[in-house]
Amino acid sequence: MTTTDSQIRSYDGDADELMGSEQFPDRVSLLRSDRHPAAEATIRIMWGQDLLRDVVQGRYRAVVCGVNADDNSHGVIAQIVDRVATSQWSARSVTSYAKMFHESVSVHASEDREPYILKFDLDGVLVLGVLRPHGAGSITLEQLGSGFRTITKMLKGRTDRRPVASVSFLGARSNRLVGSDGAEPSFESVLRTMHEAGYDGDVYAAPQMWELAGVGVFPSYPFPDGVARMREGSS
Repeated sequence: MTTTDSQIRSYDGDADELMGSEQFPDRVSLLRSDRHPAAEATIRIMWGQDLLRDVVQGRYRAVVCGVNADDNSHGVIAQIVDRVATSQWSARSVTSYAKMFHESVSVHASEDREPYILKFDLDGVLVLGVLRPHGAGSITLEQLGSGFRTITKMLKGRTDRRPVASVSFLGARSNRLVGSDGAEPSFESVLRTMHEAGYDGDVYAAPQMWELAGVGVFPSYPFPDGVARMREGSS
């Protein structure tokens, strides 16, 4: 059998020739990972998938995202509570609950600078909202790690809360994530923070990351050891 005869096609008819990647500027180059599937717990990275549609279709039992006490009308959580049929929450009630929680913390634990994890039960899916500390305009990578350590405890042994997915926390406006330098961290830093906290669910890449067509990406984290070797060799 010749190479041409055995070649696997993606589409019917002549669509393979018409669907050249150079015609689509918003794309990524997905690389194969050389890690053994059973080597360790991994985070699966969802490239190109629609989180909201997957949640509405019941593919997840728990979802992690940001929440704040000021305005959640433009956040992921607002879109989830609006679209899940069994939800009794709204963007306004989510914000009101987060504000009430912050006010309670300011009275009973005013020195606490760690994020809290608020639970919003939509019957079909549980939303775990990472609430940034009271008075903070953004959440730090270190605080995100603390939040995910709590989330990992919430998920441990709870088969009713799996499968679980999380947003990447990148590209957010109301719930902005910052690193130690005050700038938005890399996707790798976010994944490392989640992984070190014990999280092993799915993570949906930010839509803006589809503009990184010239950078090869992997379908899971930890990344292959070769990435670190290449980085060390380039310094």
